[in-house]
Amino acid sequence: MSQIEKKNVYNRERSKTQVKSSVLKKTSQALAGIMIASTLVPVLAFAGIDFGSLKYDKYTKTVSGSVYTDTYNKDNSVSLSVYSDAYHKDLLITTSNVTYRTVDKVTYFDFNFSWTNPTVPDSVYVVTYYGNDRNQTYALNSGQTPINSSGSGGWGGGGGGGSISNDGVIEVFGDSVDAFTLQRAFENSKEVKLKIKGEKLAIPADTLAEALKKGGVSVTIINDNGTYTLPLAAMKFEALAKELGAELKDTKINVTIAKVADATAEDVTKAVYAAGGSPIKNAVDFNVTASGNSKSVNVDFGSTYVSRTLNVNKNLDAKKATGALYNETTKKLSFVPSTFQSKDGQTVATLKRNGNSIYTVIEANKSFEDLASHWSKADVEMLANKLVVEGVSDKQFQPDRNITRAEFAALVVRSLGLNSVTANTYFTDINSSAWYAGVVASASKAGIINGYEDNTFRPDAQITREELAAMIIRSLNYAGVASEVSESNQAQQLAKFKDSSKIVWAKKEIAAAVNAGIINGLTDDTIGSAEKATRSQAATMLKRYLKLAGFID
Repeated sequence: MSQIEKKNVYNRERSKTQVKSSVLKKTSQALAGIMIASTLVPVLAFAGIDFGSLKYDKYTKTVSGSVYTDTYNKDNSVSLSVYSDAYHKDLLITTSNVTYRTVDKVTYFDFNFSWTNPTVPDSVYVVTYYGNDRNQTYALNSGQTPINSSGSGGWGGGGGGGSISNDGVIEVFGDSVDAFTLQRAFENSKEVKLKIKGEKLAIPADTLAEALKKGGVSVTIINDNGTYTLPLAAMKFEALAKELGAELKDTKINVTIAKVADATAEDVTKAVYAAGGSPIKNAVDFNVTASGNSKSVNVDFGSTYVSRTLNVNKNLDAKKATGALYNETTKKLSFVPSTFQSKDGQTVATLKRNGNSIYTVIEANKSFEDLASHWSKADVEMLANKLVVEGVSDKQFQPDRNITRAEFAALVVRSLGLNSVTANTYFTDINSSAWYAGVVASASKAGIINGYEDNTFRPDAQITREELAAMIIRSLNYAGVASEVSESNQAQQLAKFKDSSKIVWAKKEIAAAVNAGIINGLTDDTIGSAEKATRSQAATMLKRYLKLAGFID
């Protein structure tokens, strides 16, 4: 017979000999009346261990809370037994599954467990054993009430629980959050925030999948390095579990928000200077994986842009700053759609991208001699600071030079923060060794560009304003911004241009671009759809669409 079973037998016999059945029944009824006003009533308290908190939810048959001692003995173990009656006749579960943590010399034993016993009482009696000490408490069903866990300021290893505020904010203990705590948070708020002390957090996938059914829910993980808002609607939980060969209930979503190692941080700094910028924020690695069945896979967000934030300890000029992605293979930086909000001498940078990587914030102040009096100066220099456009040299931009289809494809890919695609399976006239092969393939994969009927792309052909407008509108749509206009509105938008009849195939795209304020006429009454676009025109249209998409300030 186990030690716990011996204690249970002892306690039952003691109850029989010392207290008559009718008296004990009246005592339990009195306790129940008291507990209507207070969820906890300590009974038979011993000196060694006490209850810090206790919650019982009959709907999930779950008991959670903590017990504590200020005379911790490492040789003693904690175990708990849950009964449906004061007589301790109906044992629901016995467990020693607790998490240890110490706060101000007080040791807490946190627990959260459920049972398969078909009995579902309205109240439970919980007995805990610690060495030779025993304590009992009584709890009514807490229904939908959230846990307010004792000692929420303490952070223990492993974790699993957390304290919940009324606005859905969870202070997580350790490196994981349990399903029970997360469920209660979603009942309080559709916007759940998980605050962690470490750099990693494991979240139960089945709870996220269930919350997603309610619609309009979000989960943001927060630590000292930054924040990460998970795009739940884009996360295929069942498919991830299937890929892992695991049940959904055994699948975890693992989020990392970690400072990079010193060697990588040094490489990032070198890349910042090589890009003509100044480092503003330490690089942070944002990553999301799914794990189960002893396997792990990366989580793909598709075309959904995911928000993450970095805190900057200074006010920034949004025209000179940008979020940037660091590519560990090429050791170079690239533009990340990002906006900035400054308050009280600090700036929060919100970076949006549909992938995981290493991110940082940089500042630049670029200028070009041949833009000194050019109408596009402000727009071009802003995008140069943000690593979207480049000069033909450090001091020359050549704003009035025509731009090729391949060059503009490269600008579009950069502006969307897309990765280049290595394999070209789209056009017959793209050589895999050409500098533009990857960006053309990436833009084609994203649906931004189309080829000609003979399956060519004609990368060196100068792009027309009609083609440029169409690619810009497709980029806007890829970014998730609806831009289509009705046929009647199309006619209205184009009516003011006397040469609109010369538009060959992109009337709806040009009308949408005019309606959105992305493209203007060459004159008050001409659109010039067949005219060749210049580098400055391309930059200005990119800037307008990026602002409309919320990708820059």
